[in-house]
Amino acid sequence: MTKAAMDANRMIAGRIPVGDVLAQLAQSRPVFHSEADLQHGFARALWHLAPEVNSRLEVPQRAEGRREYLDLLCTGPSARTAIEFKYFTRRWAGSAGTPAEDFDVKGHAAADLARLHFVRDLVRLERFCDRPDQNGLAVMLTNDASLWTPPGSGRGRTRDHEFRIHQGRELTGRLLWAEGAYEPNTCTLRGSYRLDWETYSELGGAGGEFRYLIVPVSPERSVDGGVRSSV
Repeated sequence: MTKAAMDANRMIAGRIPVGDVLAQLAQSRPVFHSEADLQHGFARALWHLAPEVNSRLEVPQRAEGRREYLDLLCTGPSARTAIEFKYFTRRWAGSAGTPAEDFDVKGHAAADLARLHFVRDLVRLERFCDRPDQNGLAVMLTNDASLWTPPGSGRGRTRDHEFRIHQGRELTGRLLWAEGAYEPNTCTLRGSYRLDWETYSELGGAGGEFRYLIVPVSPERSVDGGVRSSV
């Protein structure tokens, strides 16, 4: 994929790069109370930067005969973007933001499940991006360094080994949970995704560094090279 194509895939509704929205958001909201708080804050920042783009939360999608819900659907004059968010945190408490407010961010256990759910978001976005004018973005924001840090060389193989999302990892193909011992967690990706983490905010103290991961998903292409249009 060319750089121009990759840059286009990171645009929201063809109007603004997703990184610009996160940079704007980080100035006033360096941390969030919850994933819903992140989604709402992101939608507000997007409206501020690109008011011509409409944002809708929890939009129902019908895929493979069943109804699913998309975190955020962004619709512009000529393009659409489906966005899935994940906000996985370790505990952090302090005052932050403009205006400043107090936070007591809870710690989530089971980083392996955070990886599984992020990969599932990619699978969902590949299903949702079945029309020529709709791309997808999977966004993870976290202060848990175990997610972006490669496992140590002496670490044994864990059940989420194929679902690791650390810096520089490439996700592609059929991913097995516990080497296939639990089939419901198997995920198959049609695309290949190189992972690159970026700094979101630095708040100090244990758990005060937040980073984000953005994975763009392009419209699905058919065997003849065209883009499958929605029915």
